[in-house]
Amino acid sequence: MDFKILYEFLENLQQNNSKEWMDANRREYYQVRDAYIAWLDEMNEIFASIDDDYFDTPGRKAINRINNNLMFHPNRPVYKDHFGAGLDQRSKQGDFYIELGVNQSFVGGGYWHPSSGILRSIREAIDYNGEEFKKIINKKSFKDIFGEMVDDNPLKTAPKGYTTDHPHIDLLRRRSFAVVHYIDRKEVIAASFKQRLIEIYREMLPFRRYLNQAVTVK
Repeated sequence: MDFKILYEFLENLQQNNSKEWMDANRREYYQVRDAYIAWLDEMNEIFASIDDDYFDTPGRKAINRINNNLMFHPNRPVYKDHFGAGLDQRSKQGDFYIELGVNQSFVGGGYWHPSSGILRSIREAIDYNGEEFKKIINKKSFKDIFGEMVDDNPLKTAPKGYTTDHPHIDLLRRRSFAVVHYIDRKEVIAASFKQRLIEIYREMLPFRRYLNQAVTVK
């Protein structure tokens, strides 16, 4: 896919963020969207070939709507400034998320602000074998790509059922378990982008497997 065209379309859309402009340029939108879907289909096959537990996610299922939800966020623009998609998607969380946008592009994965039930399951897994999780997130190659997990609102004390002197209290206080790797636009446009995504996917895989197992094992 020619990602220069994708970025050019998004830039034009943000300068003319209205239904009228989109209606007049809908053919171009479909061309860009369909090219992105075809690229997602290609990445879907590649990831499935390297991950035995991969959940087949065709591009049309993976891609997110470009329309903002104005019912709950009426002050947002009509259209997003990015194309987003979640591969290896059993649900809307825990997938391998790719966002290519005007203001930022990144790859992410894990659980961002999960439901109380999912959060409880993750905490139970950490309580049981948090050492394994810490080995994953403290691995040098993992830190080189993702740094620290993102969490904008950790608990100030221990969650219910745990003490403040728990050996993994730093993890148990978290409300989110997600990582992000930001990508420069030049990197996206480069011929090596596909291989870079594969490297990121492989490095994130143990992290996502641990969390996904935590929320599925009863």
